[in-house]
Amino acid sequence: MRQREAEKHRSRPFRLPPTPGVFFVLWITSFHGLSATGTALGDVPLHDRIDRMIAANAGGPVAPPAGDAEFLRRVYLDLAGHVPSSADARLFLADTAPDKREKLIDALLAGPDYPRRMADAFDVMLMERRLRGDTPWHKYLETSFAADKHWDDLTREILCPDAENPGTRASAFFYVKRLEQTGANPVDYPLLTRDIGRLFLGVDLKCAQCHNHKYIKDYKQVDFQGLLAFVGQTFIRRDVKGGPAIGEKPLVKKIDYVSVFHPSDKFETGPRVPFGTEMQMPSLKKGEEWAQKPDPRTKFPGVPKFDTLRLLADQTARADNEKFKQNIVNRLWFLMMGRGLVNPLDLSNSENPPSHPALLNLLAEKFANSRFDIKSFIRELALTRIYQRTSLLSGDNATAPPESYRVANAKRMSAEQIAQSMLVATAQLEAVRAIKEQKVKPVAVDPTADAAPPEEKAMASSARVPLNVVYQKFVAAFGSPAGEAEVEFAPSVAGALFVSNEKFILAWLQPEPGNLAGKLSKIDDPKALADELYLSVLTRSPTDDERADVAAFLTKHAAERDKAIGEMEWALLASTEFCVNH
Repeated sequence: MRQREAEKHRSRPFRLPPTPGVFFVLWITSFHGLSATGTALGDVPLHDRIDRMIAANAGGPVAPPAGDAEFLRRVYLDLAGHVPSSADARLFLADTAPDKREKLIDALLAGPDYPRRMADAFDVMLMERRLRGDTPWHKYLETSFAADKHWDDLTREILCPDAENPGTRASAFFYVKRLEQTGANPVDYPLLTRDIGRLFLGVDLKCAQCHNHKYIKDYKQVDFQGLLAFVGQTFIRRDVKGGPAIGEKPLVKKIDYVSVFHPSDKFETGPRVPFGTEMQMPSLKKGEEWAQKPDPRTKFPGVPKFDTLRLLADQTARADNEKFKQNIVNRLWFLMMGRGLVNPLDLSNSENPPSHPALLNLLAEKFANSRFDIKSFIRELALTRIYQRTSLLSGDNATAPPESYRVANAKRMSAEQIAQSMLVATAQLEAVRAIKEQKVKPVAVDPTADAAPPEEKAMASSARVPLNVVYQKFVAAFGSPAGEAEVEFAPSVAGALFVSNEKFILAWLQPEPGNLAGKLSKIDDPKALADELYLSVLTRSPTDDERADVAAFLTKHAAERDKAIGEMEWALLASTEFCVNH
């Protein structure tokens, strides 16, 4: 199936209507210290060392480099969050400089879209769709990436949010959305504990809550309970104007727990980062547990002397915490390469070793030595030959396992990437950005509905939908349910019907001054029209068969030419090729 899907990127003839089964994602021994020729690697750039270590255990021939068009589309999606415009594509494809790919990578990393793209990616990774839209949390992430904030600093701000700092206060949403109560249900502290382990350390300790893990010997009950001790006293503060904010009750003694397999045996632990050492707790008399005492008049909850969140942040975000640094490089590798060196991302343990252990260790070491500089690390990954290989399967690579990285792995596109790419491809992005944002309640997409929701009916036309509503609708159609990781993707009827029926998408396909449909309507030559259409939507030139199909379709529907152009545009937007980063 992976081979058939990949071959469609280039060879599938253009047909209308297409099947809207869109958005289907295809999903060493140690080698370091010396090169194959015995050359010392100390001064070799990291991206070259990565390529050598992967090549040493490729297990077969590697795919050739991606063509300029394939690379261009891929790197734009990964670093800017959308496909390139046809104008940008022409400039890059016409450039003959040998270092144009490196220059493009640097330009995108320095560009205005990079902070938004990384905020989208880390929002999905850390919040898992518990928040949607341009929230203070998202703006906090975007501001952080615009300032090139490093991962250890970002982690400390999230795990120990400062209610007194308005610039970082929104980091508290990571806790707030997990501490919210639903009905009469108690606060789900075990979920919060599990998510900290999963997302910051790459270990899912869920099954170690009540006993030592039955199948993963590394995961002990004390790891879960020790992590719970850090956060089990937290609560949502209600006294901070402009919140959110998190408070802590004093932890004055170790927490008790028992194993369900041995209920007569009693255990206790103080705060303990998984796989680390239990922290010494101070002996404080009653009344001495506060660094700042509570104030009933202002409802200030107080600050404990033994600040467990501060200790959690400091003990987690450390260069000597192997799980912490391996987790983030593994997740960034997944973001760029389509598969983690440890897979699944949150099951790092001795029974699920990384595909390339020496490489993971090297990446973790280099990342920590850079003081957890995300941007420079992503740059090194983008410069690798692995990242720049073609995704097309052929010959000996038709059955190449994804963990070999012999062929570029196709990657799921997020709802935000799909939305922005459709806006760029149809040349509607600037027009939509100019529309004043609306305050709307979350809208559940009804994929079978013909009528627009009430807030859209009030607009001048179906196309005049502000960007925040566009994102909201795309996330509702293509995002995972709240609390689920977006890693692999299964096509959905809701997503396909959303693209087929959503009025503002169909309105983008009507010819207007400046948009793609308007530009295409002015091109008389079918060949030139096909070239512009395919470059704008798929970032490539059409094949001869595709050009012939475009010409035949235009001839057949000459009486309704504008409508035919819109249908061809829609067909490419709804295709698998458009909606997968390949």
